[in-house]
Amino acid sequence: MIITTTNNIEGKRILEYKGIVFGEVISGIDFIKDFTAGLTNIFGGRSGSYEQELIQARYNAMQEMEKHAYGMGANAVIGVDIDYEVLGQGGNMIMVTASGTAVVTD
Repeated sequence: MIITTTNNIEGKRILEYKGIVFGEVISGIDFIKDFTAGLTNIFGGRSGSYEQELIQARYNAMQEMEKHAYGMGANAVIGVDIDYEVLGQGGNMIMVTASGTAVVTD
C-alpha cells in the first residue's frame, strides 16, 4: 500500500475515493522512562526513552490507518497527516493520530 502526505501519486490515477481513515494510539509513559527523561532534562541531551516511545506510537498509528484503508478496499492513502497530543493529569500519556484519504489507484 502506498502511503503519502501528498494529494496525488505521481504516475498513478486516483480511480475511487473510499473515505477518510484514521489510526489512533494512546501510549503511556511509565515511571522509569519519566524518571530518566527528567534526568535528561536536568543535564541536557536527548531523551532516548521518549523518542523510542514516540517512534513506536507513530508506527502503530500508521499501521492502524493502513489496516482501516485496506479494509475499505483501498490500495493507497493520500494526504496523510500525523498529529500529537499530550494527555493525562501529569502529561504522562501521548496520543498519536494518523489520518488520510483512502483511495484506489490504477
